[in-house]
Amino acid sequence: MNKNLMQNTKENMKGSKYKNIKTADGFDSKKERKRYLELELLQKAGVIKCLAKQASFELVETFKDKQGITERGIKYIADFVYYDNERKSLVIEDVKSPFTRKLSTYVIKRKLVKQKYPDYLFFEV
Repeated sequence: MNKNLMQNTKENMKGSKYKNIKTADGFDSKKERKRYLELELLQKAGVIKCLAKQASFELVETFKDKQGITERGIKYIADFVYYDNERKSLVIEDVKSPFTRKLSTYVIKRKLVKQKYPDYLFFEV
């Protein structure tokens, strides 16, 4: 059996930390997959363009502290990024449950993204 498939099956049997169910086609949740299909339709209709999944945004570069210890950089992975033709703006979109949108790590990263990338609109769905 494929190692990735076995791992995915183990994770689903064990249960997700946030109670989401990963889809067979690689989305972190059914809600995320549903939103992607909606965005694909909007792209086909010409409302949005340049739809991308799992786009990475650098928040803090890797650095060495005064003692020479390397600290890994911090990245934010957006569920979706696209250009909205009606708003004439780049958009970052993240699919969140009421629980995950309150997690302190997510809240900090959301604020850093908004501060570091002010040209993007940011939406939680």
